[in-house]
Amino acid sequence: MESADDGPEAKDLGCAPDDLPDGLVVADERGIVVRFNAAAARITALEPAAVLGRPLTEALPLEDLKGRRWWRLTDPYGGLAIRTGHPERNLLLPGNREVLVAARYVRDGRTGPVRKLVVTLRGTEARRRSERSHAELIATVAHELRSPLTSVKGFTATLLAKWERFTDDQKRLMLETVHADANRVTRLIAELLDISRIDSGRLEVRKQRVDVVAAVHRHVEAQTTAGQDPARFRTLLVPGELPDLWADPDKVDQVLGNLLENAVRHGEGLVTIEVAPATLNHGREGTQVTVSDEGPGIPEESMSRVFTRFWRGSKRGGTGLGLYIVKGIVEAHGGIITVGRAPGGGARFRFTLPVGAPAHLA
Repeated sequence: MESADDGPEAKDLGCAPDDLPDGLVVADERGIVVRFNAAAARITALEPAAVLGRPLTEALPLEDLKGRRWWRLTDPYGGLAIRTGHPERNLLLPGNREVLVAARYVRDGRTGPVRKLVVTLRGTEARRRSERSHAELIATVAHELRSPLTSVKGFTATLLAKWERFTDDQKRLMLETVHADANRVTRLIAELLDISRIDSGRLEVRKQRVDVVAAVHRHVEAQTTAGQDPARFRTLLVPGELPDLWADPDKVDQVLGNLLENAVRHGEGLVTIEVAPATLNHGREGTQVTVSDEGPGIPEESMSRVFTRFWRGSKRGGTGLGLYIVKGIVEAHGGIITVGRAPGGGARFRFTLPVGAPAHLA
């Protein structure tokens, strides 16, 4: 699929052009296509024989979204001699086939004539998936915000208009509802911020020494205080002392709280929390926490989607973002999290965090 002069350059690259995941099109100083790799053929649905040896403007007749001929508009071989190319943008091939195109102008010297035009091509499927994901996120947020904000607005308007008509108990009930709905909105906003940081790789982890056993007991107590039967929880601790765990205590609380809430809300029967030492990759020491229940569990076909956005399982409710955030937090600590089937038949979530003080304290 490439011209005969590909050999030496391919060796210099350490791989052949057909090994590249993106489309690669190269035109010489006359604008004739001399290279057209396998990915470019797949993305454009063009046969290499129909492209190689032809002028680039004819072989790849691109247009922008306004219908303007792209090569005539950019004029890579003419125009300003200081140009080095153009960034990736969405263009159209004949038949309105969308493709993402970027170009690099290889010149003789800083302002010399263009010796080679290197064009990269990518399909638009990944971008469309991202756009659909963002649209679904916006729709989910709008739906989740509408209910609590309607409640807050309704109760506050009622109290302001008819304060004297209500008893103290009625006022307290309405204010408690407003308070709970405001907390719900706050949690949703926090989830959105976490997702943004996870997606951009900017989730900050402020490590401190964490007593994970005390954290587990604290979360179990919070569940029982909220009305859950204390007999529904069982905590299993490894005999002896656990190695020191250095992690972000707020993030660990977020992980534990989410996993216990999932077990209580979506599972059934006894909820078991196990804490034990473990070994991660390369022999690193870790602390392992397992949360399991005795409910119906997670279908085998759904196991691979549990930690994706908007997964809610068989029971609706919630934003479907919690487990996605949990996975992001655990991995930001250098740990791992898995899901499987518990011995009692329910769901079993297990996360392992590396132990040991940060490098600057070691």
